[in-house]
Order: sequence, then structure tokens, then C-alpha cells
Amino acid sequence: MSEEKAAPAYERVLLKISGEALMGDQGFGLHPPTVQRIAEEVKSVHDLGVEICMVIGGGNIFRGLAGSAQGMERTTADYMGMLATVMNALAMQSALEALGVFTRVISAIRMDEVAEPYIRRRAVRHLEKKRVCIFAAGTGNPYFTTDTAATLRASEMSCQAIFKGTKVDGVYDKDPVKYPDAKRYDTITYDDVLAQHLGVMDASAIALARDNKLPIIVFSLDEPGGFRGILRGEGTYTIVKG
Repeated sequence: MSEEKAAPAYERVLLKISGEALMGDQGFGLHPPTVQRIAEEVKSVHDLGVEICMVIGGGNIFRGLAGSAQGMERTTADYMGMLATVMNALAMQSALEALGVFTRVISAIRMDEVAEPYIRRRAVRHLEKKRVCIFAAGTGNPYFTTDTAATLRASEMSCQAIFKGTKVDGVYDKDPVKYPDAKRYDTITYDDVLAQHLGVMDASAIALARDNKLPIIVFSLDEPGGFRGILRGEGTYTIVKG
């Protein structure tokens, strides 16, 4: 009983997931059962009393950098990518609210009919009222990734950690899918991630997290109960910190 009541390791966190995480085994778009499964993971952590923000990428629908590589003007391509993140955020909001979790989609680009505009104090108040806040449309600026948006919003919301959900259970010295002898780190510094080009997040996101002493916890989103487990002091993951 006492273990069940043990306080979670963090009181306010930001969960960053890629848009690709929502498409399941499909090559494109949203896979509703996968969205539902991730929503259930978020609810399980919310039920611990943890305040949760989310940032979801848009790569399952449109990736700005890929669009610009095919000849599209980069700024336009990035704005299209931002709109894709809003679609993903609305899908996640729908799944969470179906589970009884009050959720707000907060967009860096104004679209008042579908999302709230980003106002920091209002977002903090939503968190204090135990609503899940999904930050959409990146930073609202081209040339910045959703990784950078996640670190920025986590800093603004005074989150205690960023949880980066991936397909592997931490940070490795090389791709564990291609190299069976890849070594997983339990902890690694921001500077080592940057120096070794480990691809946890892009360089500006890592630098911003380092400057704000914001730990990044990399874990497998495919591990059932993994998100909740880490908050209870269990599971396999890597912490990126100073």
C-alpha cells in the first residue's frame, strides 16, 4: 500500500513524441489504436497526480525539411509542418478526453476555432488545474523543430524534466537496430550528446535544455507502462543531464 502511495519522481513534466509515433505500422497518417494506446499511457501518469504537457511532431503528415529538400520554399514548408502538428494534437486531445482527461490544445499559430492561443500564464493555470496541455504549431516560427519547441515550452512551464518517447529504450552510442553491440548509456551529459552527434534531439534543443538545467529522459514509447514506470523509479531509460 505504501509503495502505491509513493510520490512520483516529478510533479510536472513534458512528454515529447514524434508524429511518426502516431502512425503505428502504417507508412503515413494516424493509426487510431496507436493514438489510443499512447493516450492511455498519458492517463496512467496523469492519474498519479503528475501535471503533463505534450509536444507532438508532424512528420507522419508533413515534414517541412523534407518538403524544402524537394524544392518547396523552406518557410512555407515549415508552416505546413506546423499545421500537421495541430492535426496530431487534436487527435490526441480527442483520445484523452474520451478517457476522461481534460485537455487543452494550445497553438503557437492563432486558430481560435480549434485551439487556444499560447499565453504562458493561462497555460500554467491549466496545468495547475490538472489539465493536460498539448502545445501545437512548434514555436510558431520556421527553422525551429518541435524538439526545440518542446524544450522551450518545458522551460516556460517550469517542467522538471522532458520525457522523450522513442522506439528504443534510451540513448545508444550507435543505432541498436543496425548494431547488436551498441552500448546504452544510463546517463550522459548534454555536451557528450552534442559532441557525438547522438541524435537525441537537435543541437539547439539540447543546448537550450543544458542552459536551463532541464534533464531529458529518453525511453521507449513501445514499452507498455514505461512512462508511468519511470515516474515510479522503474524501467530502462537514459537521462541526459549536466
